[in-house]
Amino acid sequence: MWEGIKISGFADEIDTDLSKQIQVLKKLDIHHVEMRGVNGKGLVEYSVSEAKEIKKQLTDSGIQLSSVGSPIGKIKITEDFTSHMELYKHTVEIAHEMETPYIRMFSFFMPENESYDPYRGKVMDQMGQFVDYAKSNNIILLHENEKDIFGDMADRCQELMKEFYGEHFKAVFDFANFVQCKQDTLAAYEMLKPYIAYIHIKDALWSDGSVVPAGYGDGNVEKILTMLKDSGYQGFLSLEPHLADFAGFSALEQSTVEKKKLSGEESFTIACEALKKILERL
Repeated sequence: MWEGIKISGFADEIDTDLSKQIQVLKKLDIHHVEMRGVNGKGLVEYSVSEAKEIKKQLTDSGIQLSSVGSPIGKIKITEDFTSHMELYKHTVEIAHEMETPYIRMFSFFMPENESYDPYRGKVMDQMGQFVDYAKSNNIILLHENEKDIFGDMADRCQELMKEFYGEHFKAVFDFANFVQCKQDTLAAYEMLKPYIAYIHIKDALWSDGSVVPAGYGDGNVEKILTMLKDSGYQGFLSLEPHLADFAGFSALEQSTVEKKKLSGEESFTIACEALKKILERL
């Protein structure tokens, strides 16, 4: 087994209800959660005192936060930044309350069908404000390569890292998001490997971008996890199944299988089992 690796995940994909999230995480022997949504609301929409109650429920169940799965930076670059900065400051308070240094975040949605270049300066300015605040508040920002944001392709992720990488700004590597952007994941890994501090586990098909369990798509998940292991990576592998419309493993071999909608628990369990099978081979 890979020493120093901890499995986490977006448990709001199991269920909106925290008790159900905890029940399934414990069943799967997972002791961390990347908290995005809880009891029907985004974690960052709660007050600090409400977050304290959520933290108590997790602690009592032996579960810790791996990261706040925040929406920070997931607005259009043309939208008002002042109010978003206030949400970010609140998110930092929530992260402190939840006793995690990590906040997952993004680098702003770009206008459709336009060059990203004219917005680069504004992106760097606003990201710089996030990073400066993280530095002064002992927070580590984890930038995710999300579709249609400035840092969607590896070269622009690398730009961001060259500008801001350090103790308070690092990279999340998301296999499926790169595949959906038609970015070769092996090339992306080579460009970003010095900066990677956190891994999202989901895979996708090159043909149509649909999300599949780890190892069943074109994200080179096993190859890259092997390279990460060999490089000495220790940290979180965070499951983000996105498998609600996935028909199960049989559908990957037989296109005639009728699709059925999976429950959150089923899709999360499939995603977890797929990852564990890869880990057993490493």
